[in-house]
Order: sequence, then structure tokens, then C-alpha cells
Amino acid sequence: MWLVLAIAGAVVVLTGWLPGETAQDVAIDRALPVLAFLVAITVLADLSERAGVFDAAARICARLARGSTLRLFLLIAALGTLTTIGMSLDTTAVLLTPVVLAITDKLGLRPLPFALLVVWLANTGSLLLPVSNLTNLLAIGKLGIHPTEFLARMALPELACVLVTVAYLGLIHHRDLRGGFDPPEHVAPDDPWTFWVCAAACLALAPGVIAGIEPWIVAVPCALVAAGVFAVRAPRALTPDLLPWRIVLLTEGLFLVVSALTLHGGRTLIQHLVGSSTLATVFTAAGASNLVNNLPAYLAVESAVPPGQTTQLLGALIGTNAGPLILLWGSLATLLWRERCRARGVQISAVRFGIIGLGGVPLVLLAGWSTLLLTT
Repeated sequence: MWLVLAIAGAVVVLTGWLPGETAQDVAIDRALPVLAFLVAITVLADLSERAGVFDAAARICARLARGSTLRLFLLIAALGTLTTIGMSLDTTAVLLTPVVLAITDKLGLRPLPFALLVVWLANTGSLLLPVSNLTNLLAIGKLGIHPTEFLARMALPELACVLVTVAYLGLIHHRDLRGGFDPPEHVAPDDPWTFWVCAAACLALAPGVIAGIEPWIVAVPCALVAAGVFAVRAPRALTPDLLPWRIVLLTEGLFLVVSALTLHGGRTLIQHLVGSSTLATVFTAAGASNLVNNLPAYLAVESAVPPGQTTQLLGALIGTNAGPLILLWGSLATLLWRERCRARGVQISAVRFGIIGLGGVPLVLLAGWSTLLLTT
């Protein structure tokens, strides 16, 4: 898939289907900061996982739960939300999923409710900060607002979407959340230096972004600090595999292909669907995300929203961030999550995933939309 989209993007540019100035704007002016952040956050997250940061966080949740499965479910929800807010939804899907599955296996708990909780919160919990989702990085550049204003507008929708997610998944899995378990023992990190340096680098991301610093400018030094401590303590961990070049090619291809499609008729269709309604924008963005993936869906819907319609554009973010939970390819994070589940022996069919999504996604979207209107 990544190679096909990369080739398609190159063809779009070479054939002139996307004009040169537009291609430069898409590929460099808008995509480059996003891709720089993507590379940096991926490197930081991978090194933090190797340092044991995520495993330690999950174990802390298990100990704080004091043997209650329901309490553990709520603590994992908090951990998943915080990870998504501060380090992006892909980090939650890729790195928190195997950790959570490992801890539930160790505790003898049914893994599926916790696995679904992680992937849902990776999507529905990605509204608060620019770094929480690549779509947010695109939107804040378009809106031209300070990250604190973005946070203020999206705080209530974020809270509403997260609460509805936890309540919905907790309700449909209430039988699995009864009973208890024996709390795990404390396990010290293998190397305290790499552990604490990586943990500090992770915690430094959100304050820097909220202060108004460009997300990639915050993420790159944090990744370099983590790489630096590994270069001293465990240099063999620094391999070319740390660089997410496939995802970079996939993302760049999506930028170019969708921009071309939007230019050649797609914008008109979406304009008819969204009109001037924020609610229609939310559900159109969610539907498009499930059909073609949330990143190109955001780019397409953004082009159809009239300039200056801040609330409507934020509604598009609610749809593209919290909506792609019906079809498995709705977001890259969901696809990566499914791979991690399969690797741990946890299977969920596309049909079951879709049925669960059809029941809960409209509730989440309505909650996000209604609370967004309160911030206008």
C-alpha cells in the first residue's frame, strides 16, 4: 500500500495533474513539518518502549488498580488518553497495545476489552493538542491559531469523546470487567539511565507544544536526547529500522494524491455534503475517513470548508479523529493496532469491529459536536 501511494504521488506530480505551485505547497510547505514531527515522535516512542517506559506505566496502573479489573480498565483508559494526547495516536496504537496485552495476559484477564479500549482512545482521544494527530498539525497551520486557543476549543470535545468511549466500551464488556486479579510485583528498569532520560523526553513534548513552539521543533530535540543516551548506553539499538520511511512515503503519497483528486472535482462533491453545517461536516468527515483513511479525508474536507469557518473546520477534526472506527482502514493507527493484536494472538474480525463501531461512533461524534458548539 505504501509503495503504491508513493508511486501514485510521483505520477501525479510528473504528469502535471497537480500544478507545480500546488504540489510544492502540499509536499513542502505543509507536509514537511508534519513528516519531521512524524519521524521524530516515532524514534522517541520506539526508544522509550525499548527503555521500558510504557511497560512501567502499565505496571503502575495494574498496581494502582489494587486487584479490581474495572479499576484497571479505567486506569488504562487514562494512560491511553494521556499517551495519545502527548505522543500521538500512532504511539498509543503501536507501543501501548502490546504492553497492555502483555499485562492482561500476565494477570489472566480477557484481552479484547482492553485492546479495543486502546485503539478507540487512540482515535477519540486525539483532539486536544496539535501533536495528538497528524490531522491536528494540518489544521492548526490552516487555522493560524495558537496551540493554547486550539486546546481551549477542543478541551470539551476531547473530554466528551473520551468519556463516551470509556462508558460505551465498559458497558458492552461489563461482564469481562467484573472480578479481580493479583497485582504484579514492581520490576526495576534494566537501565535506569535510558529509562529516566526517555521518560523525561516524553514528558517534555506537551509543555513545549502548549507554549507555542512548532511541534517538530519540540519533537526533534527530544528524539535526539533519547538517541543520545542510547548511543552511550546501548548503541546497538540505534538501527535504520528506527526511521519510519514507509510511513513517510505513505503520508507524502496521500498528500499529493488527495490534493489532486480534490482539485479535480472532489471539492465540489464535499461542498454539497457539508454545506455550512458543522454537524454535517462532522459526519461527512467521519464517513470519508472510514472509506479512504482519515488523513486524506481531512485534506479533502478542509478544502470544502469556507475560509474563516473555524468551528466547522474543528468539526471536521472531530469527524476525522474520532470517526474512523467502523472500517479497519479508517486510520493508520487502527491498522497498526490490528497488526500488534495479531502478533499477540488476539483476533477481532472486521465485521465485529464494524458492528461495535456502528454502535458507538455516532454517540462519540454527537458528544464531540455538541460540546464543540459550547466553545463558540
